[in-house]
Amino acid sequence: MLKMTEQQKFICDELSHKNRLVRIDKIIKELGVTDIPEFISDLNALEKAGEVILSKKNNMQSVRGCGLIKAKIISMSRGYCFAKPDEGGEDVYIPTSDAMGALPGDRVIISASPDEKGASGKVRSVYRYGERTVVGTVKRFHGKPELHADAFYQSPIEITKNKIDAREGEKVMAKVKFAPDGKKLVCTPVKIYGEAESAKVCADAIIDAMGIPHEFDEEVLAEAKRINEAGVTPDDLKGRKDLREWNIFTIDGADAKDLDDAIFVRRVGENYELSVHIADVSNYVTDGSPLDEEALRRGTSVYFADRVIPMYPVDISNGICSLNAGTDKLTFSAFMEFDGEGNMLHYRFEKSVIHSKVRGVYSEVNEILDGSATDEMKEKYAAVIPVLSDALELYKILDSAANRRGNVHFSSTESQFVLDENGVCKGISERESGTAEKMIEQFMIAANTAASMMARRAKIPFIYRVHESPDPESLQRASMLLCVLGVDTRRINGNPKPADIDRILSDVKGKPCEEIVSNVLLRAMAKARYDTEPLGHYGLALRDYSHFTSPIRRYPDTFIHRMLSAIVSGESQYAITKKYYGKALDAADLSSEYEMRAVSAERRTEDCYMAEYMSKFIGEGFDGRISHVVEGGFFVRLQNSAEGMVHLEDLPTDEYEYDSIASLHGQHSGTTYRVGDSIRIIVAAARISTGKVTFTLAENG
Repeated sequence: MLKMTEQQKFICDELSHKNRLVRIDKIIKELGVTDIPEFISDLNALEKAGEVILSKKNNMQSVRGCGLIKAKIISMSRGYCFAKPDEGGEDVYIPTSDAMGALPGDRVIISASPDEKGASGKVRSVYRYGERTVVGTVKRFHGKPELHADAFYQSPIEITKNKIDAREGEKVMAKVKFAPDGKKLVCTPVKIYGEAESAKVCADAIIDAMGIPHEFDEEVLAEAKRINEAGVTPDDLKGRKDLREWNIFTIDGADAKDLDDAIFVRRVGENYELSVHIADVSNYVTDGSPLDEEALRRGTSVYFADRVIPMYPVDISNGICSLNAGTDKLTFSAFMEFDGEGNMLHYRFEKSVIHSKVRGVYSEVNEILDGSATDEMKEKYAAVIPVLSDALELYKILDSAANRRGNVHFSSTESQFVLDENGVCKGISERESGTAEKMIEQFMIAANTAASMMARRAKIPFIYRVHESPDPESLQRASMLLCVLGVDTRRINGNPKPADIDRILSDVKGKPCEEIVSNVLLRAMAKARYDTEPLGHYGLALRDYSHFTSPIRRYPDTFIHRMLSAIVSGESQYAITKKYYGKALDAADLSSEYEMRAVSAERRTEDCYMAEYMSKFIGEGFDGRISHVVEGGFFVRLQNSAEGMVHLEDLPTDEYEYDSIASLHGQHSGTTYRVGDSIRIIVAAARISTGKVTFTLAENG
């Protein structure tokens, strides 16, 4: 995103009132421009940002003033493509002849108008080209090689050059372009990943296809190594609150290596003091350093079934900044006091040093909390059991407070994959969340809230985690679908509060439709993102919220540590604003974009592992529930969380009518397939390369 100069803002404001092409020399005269080279430079920057269109005849037009739309080409087939507007709304259909040679991934300026089949349009300018590469599987058709893309390209692409000898069945990356005739697409393989029917190979390809950086350059690695080898020195401890005698400890998953948060809880009279101690990453990763620039480029760590692509090198993430038990570690601590109703009475932030007493594991802590722990386990946690007792009391208080304010409790459907020694998926289940996991979540929410309150009241540049109210149209569609399931949706008509959404989820808890209702409402919610304005968090029913607690794996956390550190060190509001205002804008936008990239990559990879697991059960039957209905069939979700599609052509012969909401109805048989229905299916196919699983109905389905 372009951070505009004052002149660029002035140019855009002036042009926004002109809904036509204008001559550049006329604008120069109207605006009284004296420094013409600087003006032309500003115009070129605005063109690259998609704010204006410059023609070869020295004319220009304002994108906003002329009612044009900034968009991204998201898919292409023979004869047409689709563009997704940046500001939202339905995708725009564009004939290839009107696409100006744009390909998926390109940023474009389009004109669009609605018609009876949806919005259609025309590309007016390509202002930023994408990578113009595609990942897919090599196949042969009538003896000729062609590429079947995993995404974006809906039709096979002819392979015209094959210098690296990619063979049929291999997953490859290829460069895409139009043939000399300008009508058909052709491609050239440039990288071979391996056999396409391997989820591990597909994960390698998805990483590249999504543009996720996964290798650190030597300068970044050297900086991380130097920091880690230096360790915690006496100079590092100056000015820090010494908490090494406190019974502070971490709680994480058994396989976690980047331990970036630790806790301590104690009673203070009738109240409770919670302190959350976060790895002081910003102490080591300084603003503008190679490590900082690389972290901004990544935005977040990315988690796959077989690997983690870390935001920082292991010398930082698993080394100097990981709060390993039995070692001195530098931390940034949030101290909060709560009353018996869960109200936060006070908060403060201090730089500190801790010495974690126990490397807690969720499953073990759950046993301590429910009283099923062995004597050996109790011995391991002996130093912190009194802390855990107070922590459990506080958790229950905070959880009750969250329920009272209307915190939305969506059902978790996160899948957990078990891989064999070769990285092949051999098991799949839903990840469970116990009391320890929920307790830590509440404590982190508290610290994130305190960080946001501190920044908002100090009026400094900041990155807030925001979740806006749901779009009314999305809620209306969700309401129509839920009505089909017999759910009372009167609460969500109009302008519902978070508590109204949560009440519906509470009403269906334990019922067969619980997971489907949760997914329907979740899809209707706005996407959480980062912003420099404190817009609040709808899902958590909080005015104040940020991301402070995971600086090892999220860039916004590292960035706001710098802001809060500046406050703690006594810097003025003016000095902080002058230094970080522009950087906060850029970091918020990029972090939102890279988070979406990571989530998309993780989901696509999970689909491949899901398909790999289900490929072992071709021909076998499973019980499931219809989770989603479309015009071409319906999706069925199994108890193991795998999901596949039953295609219309595989249903008993009939004329099926789709109600555009939640069901397919057979006109002759009277059979109806509806969201929420229990159904038995047969696994018909599982394409690992695309992550798609196909079901057919069992005879008694």
